Amino acid sequence: MSAVASPTSGEGNAAAIDPMAVMRIKSLPLRAKAVVEGFYNGLHRSPFHGFSVEFSEYRPYTVGDDLRGLDWKLFARSDRYYIKKFEDETNRRCYLVLDQSKSMGFGSLAYTKIEYARTLVATFAYFLTLQRDSVGLMTFDEKIGEFISARQREGHFRQLMVSLSREVAGRGTDLDNPLKQIASLVRRRGLIVLVSDMLAPVATLRTNLAYLRSRGHEVLILRTLDPTELELKLDSPSMVVDMETGREIYLDPDAAREMYCEQFEQHRGELKAICDALGVALFEISTDQPLEGALFQLVNTQRHRSVGTARTGMLASARRAGFGGRGQGSGGGGS
Repeated sequence: MSAVASPTSGEGNAAAIDPMAVMRIKSLPLRAKAVVEGFYNGLHRSPFHGFSVEFSEYRPYTVGDDLRGLDWKLFARSDRYYIKKFEDETNRRCYLVLDQSKSMGFGSLAYTKIEYARTLVATFAYFLTLQRDSVGLMTFDEKIGEFISARQREGHFRQLMVSLSREVAGRGTDLDNPLKQIASLVRRRGLIVLVSDMLAPVATLRTNLAYLRSRGHEVLILRTLDPTELELKLDSPSMVVDMETGREIYLDPDAAREMYCEQFEQHRGELKAICDALGVALFEISTDQPLEGALFQLVNTQRHRSVGTARTGMLASARRAGFGGRGQGSGGGGS
């Protein structure tokens, strides 16, 4: 399931912090902490309170287990005792993939897209660390920059923050290479979060996303855009510079606006169609919007993934118990 929407429209956003105030904080870890604390302040009034304890699968009962976890309906059907295993008993993995290409250095506000995107990634990393999930990182432009395997250990969050401090250096955006690398390097199923302006051709994107999905990964794309990219504002004829090629272009405001809007909407439509077809979650966020909205989408995607895992676990348990189908196994390895 996929949608192009503003992440700030979600619940749990009652205490949203002005992104301008967040970006004034010099320390990236402190920014992340401020956003997560603001998110939690609003979360206690939302239906997502306590979301970290998600049903995952069944496991056989053993002596000493809490009897409150027994599934009596499953016992009635199979004459065997099973305990509901919850998601907080498992080690979830998430890889954060950050676009650091030259176009991400653009910004019409007091900060750029890359500063906003880095803050998003730092926020996700901090939040997932608090949830005791394993977090990994990949940065890229026209080539792979940093790659850090998903870990859950002391000092790992600090290592992620150091890697995020790398300055924008490359020019073009190559979406193919990082997705191929993630698919080949990450063997266990997890959540892949791509933070990018997605201002690149999408011709081969379908193939790479399809491969990730076929390996059992949930994928969330957070398309991070400056407000002026969503609505081109040009009052008079101007010379503009393409940030990725360095080429100067003369623009007439009326003609440029019409052409830009047409091409932008076409690209947006193609991107949405690909994500819809593959079940990839796609959300646009403008850099003038509170960062908590993006965090809400991360939580929402985690919940969707947990429900899918629960259904798979129940089906597998039912087969082991000897009912509910022909006993044919479905593909896919363990997480």
